[in-house]
Amino acid sequence: MFSRSAWLHLRIPFSFFLMPVYIFALGISPNFTESRLLWSFIIIHLFLYPASNGFNSYFDKDEKSIGGLKNPPPVNKGLYYLSLLFDGVAIVLSLIKVSLLFAVMLLVYGLVSKAYSHPSIRLKKFPIGGWLTVGIFQGLFTFLTCYVGINDFGIENIMNARVLIPATLSSIILLGTYPMTQVYQHEEDARRGDRTISLMLGIKGTFLFVLIIFTLAAAGYVGYFYSFFELRFGIAFLLSLSPVVVFFLIWLFLVLKNPAKANFFYTMWLNFLSALCLNGFFVWFFLENTHIGQLFQ
Repeated sequence: MFSRSAWLHLRIPFSFFLMPVYIFALGISPNFTESRLLWSFIIIHLFLYPASNGFNSYFDKDEKSIGGLKNPPPVNKGLYYLSLLFDGVAIVLSLIKVSLLFAVMLLVYGLVSKAYSHPSIRLKKFPIGGWLTVGIFQGLFTFLTCYVGINDFGIENIMNARVLIPATLSSIILLGTYPMTQVYQHEEDARRGDRTISLMLGIKGTFLFVLIIFTLAAAGYVGYFYSFFELRFGIAFLLSLSPVVVFFLIWLFLVLKNPAKANFFYTMWLNFLSALCLNGFFVWFFLENTHIGQLFQ
């Protein structure tokens, strides 16, 4: 029933690019267990995110490169049902293995994700609304969802600055990086009538916008680590992202000379490098902050 193309459009490996939010939430978690850590990770990265990817692909019907797929195959109805199945599995597993609140938050995420793509609402066609939707729900809301799932906490446990500030920072950095994922899709988006924020800003405007937001986000992360932990974590954060900054500036130089360089190849390399550096930093932060790393010394 489910074709190979349907499985490809789930883009399960693409979850690697969204993993930093989860690991950051884990890094400040005081009440995690092996079971909740394992199940919350599996549910979010192997079911929730792929379901969103598949649903989005089904209604976008992209013919050119998309995140995680250089040559996307044609979509079919099986992809639609597969994405709904993955959503259902995520919610059922959440109820069985984690908590009711975690399941409800996944349901909300799934509904917003569908509103982003479905033609009856399609938030994606609104440059500011679509941008804010992705930034808030893949950042702040997902961070809080991860924190609830990892720790089995209630709403009252996330309404404090120690949690809300990093959740907000996750949104800010996503608000800065998300337009870069659209910079090579202007022709495809315009054909569908989706006026994304990158299309609105233009290629050069997108690069400048991302540079400004990223600078603000970096300053916010340093301030957070200095205020709630130690300055060394803020310095390490900046050092870990230095390869990303170098790559971005080199790419910007190439684009200024030739706008055609704003393409799928460079975008995917930027995404991969960013995810690799952020995942690496947050894993280190988790080991340092929880002192688990000392067990292996």
